[in-house]
Amino acid sequence: MRPNAHLFASALLSLAMAHPCLAIRSRPVPAPDGPLGNVAAEFHEYEVIVEPERNEAEWWAGAPSVVRDQSGTFWLACRMRTAEAPRGLRGYEIRILRSADGIHFEKVHSIRREDVPIPGFERPALLIDPKTGLFRLYACGPWQDGPWSIIKFADAVDPTAFDPRSAKVVIAPLPKSDDRDVIPNEYKDPVIICAQGVCHCYVIGVMRRTERIYHFRSSDGETWEPVGSPYQSIMDLTGWHDFYVRPASVVPVGLGYLFIYEGSACDWHDPVYNIATGVGFTFDLHHVTDLTPENPLLASTTPSARFATWRYSHWMWVDDELWVYAEVARPNESHEIRLFRLPWN
Repeated sequence: MRPNAHLFASALLSLAMAHPCLAIRSRPVPAPDGPLGNVAAEFHEYEVIVEPERNEAEWWAGAPSVVRDQSGTFWLACRMRTAEAPRGLRGYEIRILRSADGIHFEKVHSIRREDVPIPGFERPALLIDPKTGLFRLYACGPWQDGPWSIIKFADAVDPTAFDPRSAKVVIAPLPKSDDRDVIPNEYKDPVIICAQGVCHCYVIGVMRRTERIYHFRSSDGETWEPVGSPYQSIMDLTGWHDFYVRPASVVPVGLGYLFIYEGSACDWHDPVYNIATGVGFTFDLHHVTDLTPENPLLASTTPSARFATWRYSHWMWVDDELWVYAEVARPNESHEIRLFRLPWN
């Protein structure tokens, strides 16, 4: 992390705690700007990174995961989504893109669902193994007619070499210890950070048809074990995220970590897909303090009449700026990937 990064992090934490943001409960759609609060001005300007293949409702480009290698090259993995499939199974491709500047990307590889095979994808996670220097790619989907699970492809020296046929399950629903136990029966959307000598994976755990955050840890990226109780989410269904709460990104800020999360409220229109973003803080990567408990920090500034989705964000330090890649709703209910650049000063 750059020497001044902690100063910017402090400013962002202050913004999260002080900013009223969005008064959106009891409304049909999160309002990005209004008399009761506004999206932070820093998030009004952006670059469009990836667009959906069709500029039509329900066609989405999103769920970005980004790394920057030792040469300075940026690599992006994202999920491409069609409107022409059952909901929940619309992710047809994990697309790999490359960029010299982190802004202008070109497609260099594609993993299509039929190549694995798998009925559909959601969020991938791309990272570089800190020990071997190899690239790792994780994804998720219903595995072999079973529940949603976290899958991993064989490591590669270059992201263009990921082999769809190498996919295997690395995090699957755990067995019950008692017949009456209530435990997540699906895992989705991995968010992975390697820190403090191990790798941490935050996933959506589906419990009684609700989505909550669960934490796993691994020393090798292959074998994962739950941190704490596998029954207990690390954030609650409460406040503005009383319908869903889900992991988004983890950002080191010197003393600890920003924990970016997302969720929705029971009284929003279609809270399964109308997702906004908040921010928390953690010292130990497990116990999270919610800094935006009453209202989210971020929603789309280009909403449709029904949706203001701002989700699946990836936050990373690039020199002395914090870069944020996110999937954001457009007025016609399509989604695109945008880049927001936040200078520390």
